[in-house]
Amino acid sequence: MTDLDIEWGKLPFGYFKTDYNVRCYYRNGAWGKLEVSSSEYVNIHMAAGGMHYGQEAFEGLKAFRGKDGKIRIFRLDENAKRLESSAHGVMMAPVPPELFEEAVLSVVKLNEKFIPPYGTGASLYIRPLLFGTGACVGVKPADEYLFLIFAGPVGPYFKEGFNPVNIQLVKDADRAAPKGTGIYKVGGNYAASLQSGERAHKEGFSAALYVDSVERKYLDECGPANFFAIKNNTYVTPKSDSILPSITNKSLMALAEDMGMKVERRRIPVEELAEFDEVGACGTAAVISAVKKIVDRETGKTWEYCKDGKPGPISTKLYKHLQGIQYGDEPDKFGWITIVK
Repeated sequence: MTDLDIEWGKLPFGYFKTDYNVRCYYRNGAWGKLEVSSSEYVNIHMAAGGMHYGQEAFEGLKAFRGKDGKIRIFRLDENAKRLESSAHGVMMAPVPPELFEEAVLSVVKLNEKFIPPYGTGASLYIRPLLFGTGACVGVKPADEYLFLIFAGPVGPYFKEGFNPVNIQLVKDADRAAPKGTGIYKVGGNYAASLQSGERAHKEGFSAALYVDSVERKYLDECGPANFFAIKNNTYVTPKSDSILPSITNKSLMALAEDMGMKVERRRIPVEELAEFDEVGACGTAAVISAVKKIVDRETGKTWEYCKDGKPGPISTKLYKHLQGIQYGDEPDKFGWITIVK
């Protein structure tokens, strides 16, 4: 266990300096050996392709300290697959799954003292990063890449935690275009959401909920998270070719089916917001954030949930079930956990 002087239960979701990060370079058509660094900085060429042409992708996963003292990493293999997909999407050298796993396990072990104690509600957030370092002036893929992972303890992504949040429905901005890079975890998608996201924050909302960028009438991504809703014992989430495939959402769908619920991944018209019993946003950082209210910025139309101020019963059950697996309080029947040895 850690003896650091940290108020674990009050941690925000943000950068926290730890002792080490790990790095690996792709040069001359091959990946090198994993290196350990204590520097927070990267020295790169001013013409690096990642800075000029957006050849960049990242991941986010978490490690949890259980009641039994064991350290568990949630769905490491799925994060490796998604980073590989993102690399192919923007023509970068993909990170081999075995290198990804070695790097994740290494950074967790090196920073073990920063993994929050069981029961604090905090976890160790792990951030893998891949970007082009080779010099490019003409528009083309870089010939060199850096794969880097750092980690740090975090609290909930939304300051409200699992408590209900308010969301703003926006129709005058797009996070990503259909058949573009929306399905990849690349920085450009987040840059495209900054303006509308920050506007939503200034207007009193935790995040912006986007609609599809073609017909502008179906629900799409929910800021930095996936959208889901509950009605008639059915878990409903949008189907779109511009939404990032959330590993948390994928896990919740499996848990919902295991609980005897029906699961629907389909197009969701805005009007259907009036029919849902529960609404939420989900992702690695947020886990699950129940939604109290959605307000259409254009018309002012409002949809309200959590009328008693608390998350709905099914969202609560899903949240506790997922957290139970992550912390080792419930059996890992799906094989999602990697125990650090």
